[in-house]
Parts: sequence; C-alpha cells; structure tokens
Amino acid sequence: MQDGTLLAAVDLGSNSFRLEIGRYEHGHIEKIEYFKETVRQGAGLDEDKNLTEQAMQRGWDCLARFAERLSGFPRANVRAVATQTLREARNREAFIERGGQILGYPIDIVSGPEEARLIYQGVARLLPQSDERRLVVDIGGRSTEIILGRQFTPTAVASFRVGSVAWSTRYFAEGQFTERAFEAAEIAAKAVLDEALDTYQRNTWDVAYGSSGTVGAVGDVLAAAGASPAGKITREGLAWLHAQLLSARSADRVRLAGLKEDRRAVIGGGISVLRAIFQLLDIDEMQVAQGALRQGALYDLLDREQPQTDLRSSTVRGLMQRFGVDEKHAERVAQIATQLFIGAAPQGSERAARKLDWAARLHEIGQRISHSGYQRHGAYILDHTDAAGFALPELHHLSQLVLGHRGKVHKAGLDLSDPQFVLQLMCLRTAIALCHARREPDMQGFSLHFSGQQCVVRSRESWSASYPQSAHLLHDESICWQKTPWEFVTELR
Repeated sequence: MQDGTLLAAVDLGSNSFRLEIGRYEHGHIEKIEYFKETVRQGAGLDEDKNLTEQAMQRGWDCLARFAERLSGFPRANVRAVATQTLREARNREAFIERGGQILGYPIDIVSGPEEARLIYQGVARLLPQSDERRLVVDIGGRSTEIILGRQFTPTAVASFRVGSVAWSTRYFAEGQFTERAFEAAEIAAKAVLDEALDTYQRNTWDVAYGSSGTVGAVGDVLAAAGASPAGKITREGLAWLHAQLLSARSADRVRLAGLKEDRRAVIGGGISVLRAIFQLLDIDEMQVAQGALRQGALYDLLDREQPQTDLRSSTVRGLMQRFGVDEKHAERVAQIATQLFIGAAPQGSERAARKLDWAARLHEIGQRISHSGYQRHGAYILDHTDAAGFALPELHHLSQLVLGHRGKVHKAGLDLSDPQFVLQLMCLRTAIALCHARREPDMQGFSLHFSGQQCVVRSRESWSASYPQSAHLLHDESICWQKTPWEFVTELR
C-alpha cells in the first residue's frame, strides 16, 4: 500500500448508511471525508421479513449518491458492508444485486460476530495503545454487538438481535414515552442480552467503550447538558436523560441540545437498550469511542492486501484443524488448483485465486461428519459457520466450490453462469483428480486452457501411459460436465 492511497468504506446500517473516505499514510488511515444519510431500512421490514419497495428505493437512492463520490476508486480500495437488517431480509439478494450495480462495488453481508470483530478493529485503531482490557458495545438499529479485547485483538465477540430501531418500533410505536413502556423495553432487552452475563462479567474488563449510533447520540446530549463529563456516559447521566424523555412524554416533543433530528424517532429504543446493558454488565461509566464499523472495514482492506496478513487465511487453517482435515493433502490440492487457475485466468484474478486456494484447503471438511456425500456436509458447514474475516457471500462462494468438487456437476444445483466460478471449479476438480493418490502429481508438460465455453487439459507425450489412473479420472471428468453449458475436453497423450 503506497502512502497517499485513498480507501473507502460503506456501512449499510439498519438506521443509517455511511461512507468514509480515508488516506493511507505511514501505516495509518487519515479521515478525508464522511457522509451519512438516515435511510431507516430497519423500519422497512414487513411482517414477512421482506424489505418494502420504499425501503429498498431509499437505500438505492443513497447508494447512487455515494457512487458518484466513489467514481474512479479501484475495486480493491472499497469495502461495502451490510449488517443486521440485510441479514434478516428475505429479499436481501434483490437489494444487494441492484445495490452493488448502483454503487459500482460488491456489497458484503457480514455475520453478527464478523460485524462485532470489525467494530472492535475500528474502535481499537482510534484509541491510544495500552494493555487495558476493553469492553466495546455498539447499539445499532436492529442489533447490538458486545466485544472483549486487548489492543487490536478481540477475545470474545457476540451479536444480539436488539437495537434502537427495532425497540423503538416495538415498544414506542406511537412515539409515546411512559414508565411502563420503558420498563417493558428494558426487561425485553435484558432477556435477549442475558446470555452475555457469563462472558462479559465485570471482572473481565477494565474500561467500557461505546461505539457509534446510540452511544454517540447519548454522549452528545449529556455533554451539551453538562449531565456527564464530555466523552463519557455515566449512570447518573443516563438517569437524567431518561427523566427528560418521560417529562417530554413523546418523541416529537423532545427538545434537547445535542440531539440530532434523525435520532429523535429512535432515542427511546436506544436509551432502553443502553440502560439494560449498564445494569446487566454493572457499568458505571462508558467512554464514547471515535472508531466504529466503517473504520474497521477500512483497516481490514489493509490486512487483506497481502495473503500473510489476511485474517481469512488463518481462519481457514483453524477450520482445517477443527474438522481434522489432512493438511498435507489439502495443501497439495490447493497448490495444483491455483497453479492451473493462474495459468488459465486473465490478469487481475489474484483474489479469485486466493479464494480457490481456501476452497481447496477446505474441500474435505465434511468428512468429519460422514464420508458419504461429504461434499454436501462441507458446503453446509461453510454456509452456517461464523468465520472471522469472511463475509457471508464469500463463505457461500466457498461452499459452492466444495459442493461441486465431486460427482456430476449438473446434479449439484450450482449456478454456472459465472465463467470465473466455472474455471475455479474446473481447476479444483482437475487438481483433485491429479492428486488422487495423495502424493505430488507429475505436472511436467501438463496444462489447462479455458476459452469460451470450453476447458481443455493437455499433457506431454506418454503421460497417460505413465499415469493411467489420473488419465482415466480426467476422461471421466468430461462426462461429469455433460448436461451443463460447459465442456471439459481432454487431450492426453
């Protein structure tokens, strides 16, 4: 990464969409511009958990405005991250597909634990270095993330389905503030957050930090009123703010210095969740952090730049160990598959090669469950695991490669419309055939070519005679691709 490089992060939250642009300088990212729009997608989920047309349009309109500012940014320099509302929405694919086209960059839906990890990174990067044990809390529109960590390393991450938009809609639907409504909201929040007690006990952290959204809004109000020291939220300050809301009796009558208009409608739900967290985790004082999810996404771009610093690589190694994968064989298959892919793919496919490497290393994880149909078990694991560093679409991509690595391709139910995915799959299946004896294959004079709808593998003279089983498996591979739009051709001698 060169000094002066511009990076951008887009945070598609449940209440607001945010865009932050930073400049990389000497190992740090300096903020250049910041844009925020209140979109309230979290309030646009209908009874069937589908985003309404109006909610999707609000989001697309915002992304179009962000896209104008991001014009000309290289794809590798932009990270767009979507959180709880789009995790929940049943029609999320429709929003994400069009949203990515409008924005000009892919949108990653991240799991709750991955969102928590990114939040911690954002908070930690903007704090002075110290050895203190940190508790980080982020109350979003439809989820709340709680993290323990030290320096740049999170040690426990969790995400709970409770947030300012969801709780305001559920317990303050008419915007009315009453003692009974607050009591019901806080009891309900504690019921959801109760499982955090075991992990996040008071003796596990030294300093509590609050990130973004609700915490930032509360901190601004308390500082403007002098009810808490600047940059801090105290129990006494929260009690004062709670009393102010009860006195106002409704959201539209709240008049507080420091409270922005876009926060007025969701302040009741946010306060009730924050009060519940203070009580549950025995917090007396919380510091308002400057960092948040978007800063974590920016620094994650730096880590992803090199394989050796990409957290996803260490996550893959952890999955291999957890599911008892034969590491030497997995590495062998990965090396051959990526070698074939790099030789056949167009320039600029390095990231796709890295994903193929991960899929190859994980292709046998399903064998811990059962050898019969283990590719289906492996795909299920990847689609339902929390894997640090990975977005949900990335994990699904790996799961589809694992699902299709053996058997007749047309029976796997894969989407074969993407040529790059097809080439990845062909290279993976070819590598597995060549490594069938679980030893290093003879690759001298062996090549794979990909053009149009056809893949051709070729060998040197007498290769088939020297390796008849490998030749047989590759000839069978051409049969496995029948009844698909793609052709696998062997020219083995």
